[in-house]
Amino acid sequence: MNVQEVIDAVIKDSADGVKLKKTSDRLLFGDPNTKVKGIVTTFMATIDVIKQAVGVGANLIITHEPTFYTGKDTLEWLQDDPLYTAKKKLIEENDLAIWRYHDYMHMAKPDRIYEGLIKELGWENNLLEKESPFSYQINQTTLRELASFFKKRLAMDVIQIVGNPDMVCARVGILVGGGSLGLGREQMPMELMQSKDLDVIVCGEITEWTLTAYVNDARMLGMNKGMIVIGHERSEEWGMKYMAEWLRPLVSGVPVTFLDTKEPFYYL
Repeated sequence: MNVQEVIDAVIKDSADGVKLKKTSDRLLFGDPNTKVKGIVTTFMATIDVIKQAVGVGANLIITHEPTFYTGKDTLEWLQDDPLYTAKKKLIEENDLAIWRYHDYMHMAKPDRIYEGLIKELGWENNLLEKESPFSYQINQTTLRELASFFKKRLAMDVIQIVGNPDMVCARVGILVGGGSLGLGREQMPMELMQSKDLDVIVCGEITEWTLTAYVNDARMLGMNKGMIVIGHERSEEWGMKYMAEWLRPLVSGVPVTFLDTKEPFYYL
């Protein structure tokens, strides 16, 4: 298979062949006619991921998030930046193709980023509503214990919470990546918490004056509300992990490897 055939197979499987007129899902590097020797799936094509991809013999990287630091991978502002020059050289010297798979992944039914995370958590049977990946019913626990569960399952060293660590919780919302910012409506996470009577929301990105402040004020009034922050990368990486599984049958025996981008932070 060549690069374009892999891309077409993924889009057909994700969106039944529907082609978006405007999308960030584009081939950033490489020739669409290049024969694919191996594929890497990952959250982001960092320098480390690129080097590891070369090490496993892959020449196509499928990344969920941008490679060059803005949502649309715009390059004009980077032309004189030595970091861009060095990264571009690394990609080109190793004849790599990089395709971003974001919009089509989220428009799949079910959303394949959520699907991967929920498999990693083992919560496939905990959905409150079959058609919505946002809310779950779990066995009663405390916010402290739930945070520890996420730390262990998602291999995190540090996790942020808002709320009383000893509060009891059983109804949990999840908003991955930038979804916890409201998807264009800042009030959306708070409305979700209220409408679904959620005890806790697990977030990717946060803004401190929206859901964070809402939950913190609730805590100050003794209300049973909590929040767990796992970050953008830890909330979405697992969709790319499980992509490797469903992609293999689509690519005619081409080796597929998942590479964990890992959190970008060090904690002192």
